[in-house]
Amino acid sequence: MLRIHFTSDDLARITLATGADPLWEVLLSSYRLRRKEGAVTFGPWKRDVVRRAGPEARVLSALAPLRGYAVDFLTPAGTGSSLSAGAEALRRTPRTRLRNDLAELARRHPGRPFPRWTRGLAEGAPEAVALVADAVTGYFATMLDPFWSRVEAQVDHDRSRRVRALTERGWEGVLATLHPSASWSYPVLELAFPADHDIHLDGRGLVLQPSFFCWGAPTTLLDTGLPPVLIYPVERDLNWLAPTRSTSQQALSALLGTTRARVLEAVAVSACTTTQLAQRIRTPLQTASHQAAVLREAGLITSRRHRNSVIHTATSLGRSLLNGRCGLTS
Repeated sequence: MLRIHFTSDDLARITLATGADPLWEVLLSSYRLRRKEGAVTFGPWKRDVVRRAGPEARVLSALAPLRGYAVDFLTPAGTGSSLSAGAEALRRTPRTRLRNDLAELARRHPGRPFPRWTRGLAEGAPEAVALVADAVTGYFATMLDPFWSRVEAQVDHDRSRRVRALTERGWEGVLATLHPSASWSYPVLELAFPADHDIHLDGRGLVLQPSFFCWGAPTTLLDTGLPPVLIYPVERDLNWLAPTRSTSQQALSALLGTTRARVLEAVAVSACTTTQLAQRIRTPLQTASHQAAVLREAGLITSRRHRNSVIHTATSLGRSLLNGRCGLTS
């Protein structure tokens, strides 16, 4: 569980990021490249770019293992939506930060071999720091830049929704709806997280950073002394890349029916309430509720009540069906 502790000053110092952060998207997309989660949403992108993954991706994977801690210095604060500013901030990373983060990485991944260049990086060697900065910019150019306008469009859409929520209900309304797991009771915001982690803002405020490649639970930095930031997943258009439906999608629609297939795909993106589900697939609330009930009876999704809402989650069977791994027999 992630707990973010606010003071009254912090509510006045919340900032909603102006757009997608290239460095956070580089880091989080490197996970999507290596993990199986999110196949429905990211599958077309992954199939397009995986053959182009080069040494830059290997540099990132050394600093961001498949599971667990990734070094905080890969995503410096205050660079906004500028890749060049982010890369320059990386090059200026203090030696103490490099050494501490790499020591933390080794401590949290005991026995894991690290490339030889990480020793120089821990000592602040300019050529090692340049290697990392160049890897980030090279990875972005190859893996993200061809799709960046679509990524930005998805993030901008989410930001517009948050601005409307802010106008209608204030920051408390925004915080309470950031994620299906969000629970806001002043002065603490609680969110799903892989481990217990507390951040005391102490008047520093909080940057809310929407992310396209963030999957599942929100994320943040480990070092609570760094400028506080909360990265949360946006609600994505499932057809963000492909103008036409794939053969597997067509087969799924034939099996379940078009609307139910869309409902299952939408729930698989991330857990959501019935209202959020209706918004994702652009259907009336009553229709979304009915189709969710049918999928629940079939064992493809589960539903649980949380306060005044019902939250839907895809089951392993539902995900297997979406990923084409379900061996159904007559």
